[in-house]
Order: sequence, then structure tokens, then C-alpha cells
Amino acid sequence: MNTHAPILPILIPFAAALLQMLADRLTCQRVVGLLATALLVLVTTWLTLLADDGLLRIYALGDWPAPFGIVLVVDRLAAAMTLLTAVLGFAALLYASAGFDERGRHFHPLFQLQLVGLTGAFLTGDLFNLFVFFEVMLLASYTLLAHGGGLARTRAGISYVVLNLIGSALFLIALGLLYGTLGTLNLADLAHRLTLPGHDPALARLAFALLIAVFVLKAGLLPLSFWLPHTYSAAGAPVAALFAIMTKVGIVALLRVQAIALTPTIPDLLDHWLTTLAIATVVFAALGVLTASRLRALAAWLVLLSTGTLLLTPAQANAQVAAAALFYLVHSTLAGAAFFLLAGVITERRGEAADHFRAGPPPATWLQVAFLILAATTAGLPPFSGFLGKLMLLTTLRAVPAGTAIWSVLLVSGFIVMIALARDGCLLIWKPATLAAPPPTGAIAWQRATATLLLVAAGPLLAIAARPLAAYAERTASQLQAPGAYVAGVLGTTMATSLRKAAQ
Repeated sequence: MNTHAPILPILIPFAAALLQMLADRLTCQRVVGLLATALLVLVTTWLTLLADDGLLRIYALGDWPAPFGIVLVVDRLAAAMTLLTAVLGFAALLYASAGFDERGRHFHPLFQLQLVGLTGAFLTGDLFNLFVFFEVMLLASYTLLAHGGGLARTRAGISYVVLNLIGSALFLIALGLLYGTLGTLNLADLAHRLTLPGHDPALARLAFALLIAVFVLKAGLLPLSFWLPHTYSAAGAPVAALFAIMTKVGIVALLRVQAIALTPTIPDLLDHWLTTLAIATVVFAALGVLTASRLRALAAWLVLLSTGTLLLTPAQANAQVAAAALFYLVHSTLAGAAFFLLAGVITERRGEAADHFRAGPPPATWLQVAFLILAATTAGLPPFSGFLGKLMLLTTLRAVPAGTAIWSVLLVSGFIVMIALARDGCLLIWKPATLAAPPPTGAIAWQRATATLLLVAAGPLLAIAARPLAAYAERTASQLQAPGAYVAGVLGTTMATSLRKAAQ
């Protein structure tokens, strides 16, 4: 069973999507989807525990060895990201099963295909198949974004599709240049061949520059981030919650390419410009948080702010910084998704006021408590996970180049987020008003309440388990920053030896 473990996170949602397309009844699709996603959580948890022994698990499809065939590579980072995807997917799907999935056709198969694209992108060891999984993920997301209809979603969908088509075209051009220059697209083999003479360094550098442009477009780095707040705030609550991890796909891909291929051979490709643009993204997102007029828009700006914070990491090539960023990645993804689900529930309970930051009927007490916990977590107040993640990042970024600027921006942006959440919480939760139309009556569907509380509880739970999670993040970062071990695991020890000599 362990032999086939790496492909299970892809096969489970893919098989679920096929079964759902054969089933006509929505109830059957819901049952299949929830069972498959719950199974995905169990399998990825098991895979994460297996990966913690530090050994790479290579799965060669069709038994074709790398670099000639397609390989999936499970290390600590890949396993942890698939687990995060599964948890987020289960919460979002549970929320959607309370009626959101009735607003359009084929929601459930597309949701499972989105999970296929996400898990495949984290597991693949080949850049062409990374492109394939990107496209699976994006094609599903196009339709999920428009699910439920409406002018706002149509407009957001058009800009989202156009920008991602441009990104896909750049991705293909980069892959063509890399294959023409180095004769391979396997990531480990690319790292090896970059150390050998006989290729054109300028073309290789251009190809990787285009590849990085694609990754930062997917992540939402300024000035390529104007689409993200509008798109995420227009999507339905469970769709936006799942989208919270999509920006992290580009960040993780960039981290992996930087650690395995760029640091040993082209270490200066990310110098200066990435840190500057990441700081600008944080500033831009903090101002967006301050000007947001509704909770779902605020959540979208918070996702962008976490993107800018995380993109401070790749240019450092530092294991301590990477470990802090990985802890912060988990916290920020779950907190951002929780805000989207909370916005969806609050919208239902406030009538015409919806989730706008204006006076309206106060929501239920448990929603008020959930907002308080989530706001404290996101603002970085102790003892929640946001405080620990920010503290770890600030501690490790203190000694890096531009450390003073980074510290100043992160502290000021955190203060702005705290002010915005305090102000908006007062209007949203505690300032009553009489509306022309009364708010909806009746109980909130248990699926929506459970899914929302599951993600809200992540902040306190991450803080309680901070020590083992931080230790796992440190081991993950150390493994990520050891390209020789990755190449040795995928290709063999001879090539890894040559890579280590070139790095020295």
C-alpha cells in the first residue's frame, strides 16, 4: 500500500468526479463528494506522517523512471500541502452541501477536479505536469467562480480567465525554452543539467524568469494582483474558501524551483526585485483592508496580504525563514478561508445589510464569538496562531537584507489590519439598526455552521499545537533547502554528487 500512496491524493478526487458525473441525483453527488473528501483527509494525514521520516517517496507512472517518465514526489512539503488542501476542501464542500450546490450544474464533479489539480500541482516532480495540473485546477475554477450566476461573478470571471490564459501561454513558452535548452522538464534533471556545460545560460535564465513570472501571477504579486480581490470577493463563499489555497500553489512552486534549481546555479535571479514587490504587495493589501466595505472583500484583501508576506521568503534562500513562512502559510490559508465562510453565514442572517460594514441586525451569539476569535487570529494577537506566525517571521527576517524595511512594513500592516477589524467588527456585529426588511428567520444549516466553526477553530488549535507544528515546519524547510537529496532521490546519487560539487 505504501508503494502507491503518492498517487492516492490524485486518484481519490478523480474517481469521485467520475462517479458524480454518472450519478443524476444531487443527493448522491453530495454523499460521494463528502465521503471522498473525508477519505482524502485521512489519506493525506497518513501520507504526512509517512513523509516525516525524511525519505522521498517517488512514484513513477507506468514504471518509467525519471527523467523519462512522469514522477510524483512526496516529501514533507508536498504531503503537508495536500493535507491542507484536503482539510480546506472538506470544510468548503460541507458548507456548499447546504444548498449552494443547487445554484448551478456540475458543481460537485468540478469541485473534485479542482482538488485533483491542487493535489497534483503539489505532488508532481515534472514542470510539464505542473502545467497540466495548473490547467485542470484553472479550468475547474473558471466554472466554480461563475457558479450561481450574477453580473459581478461574470465580470470577475472574464478578467480571471483572460489573465490566466496569458499566464498559461507564458508557462508554455517557458517550458519550450527550457526543453530546447536543457532537453528535460523533470525538476531534478533540470537542476542536474544546469550544472553541466553545453547549454546556453542566457536562454535558461530567460526561461526561468518567465516561469517565475507565471508563479507570481498565480500568487498575485503586485503589479499582477489587481484581479485577486475583485475575483475572490465575487465568488461564492465555499468557492472563495477553496480559492484561498490557490495563491499558495504559485508560492510553493516558486519555493521549490528556487531551492532545487535556482539556488545552486542561478542564485541571483530573485535578488532585490522580489522582496521589493512583495513589500509593495503587503502595503497595497493593507490599504485595501482599510478601505473594504464588506466582509468578503476584506477577506480577499487579507488573502492578498498573506501572499505578499509569504513572497518575502523565496528571495532569502534561508531554512529558518522558510520554516516560519510555512507555519504562517497554514495559518493564513485557514484564516482566510474561514473569513469567506463566516461572511456567507453572516450575509444570510443580516437581511438587506448582508455582510456590508454598516448597522444591521446583530447575528447570533456564536457568530459574534467566531468573528472575535477569527479577528484576533488574523490581527496577530496572542495567544493565537497569527501572533506566533508573525513572531516567527519577524524573528527570522531580522537579519536578512532589507530587514528593517520588512519589519516596518509587516508591523504597520498588522496594525492597520487590527484597526480595520476592530472598526468593521463594531459595525458588523454590535451596532444594531432597524431595516425595512427583517432578517431571515430559522436556524442556520448545520453543515454551514460546522464548516465555519471547523476553520475558525484552526487558529486556537494551531496555537495549542504550535511546538510540534513548528518543529515539522523546520524539518520541512531543511529538506526543501537540500537540493542534492531531492536530486538523489529522483535520479540517483551520481547526479546528486555533481550537483553538490557545483553548489560548492
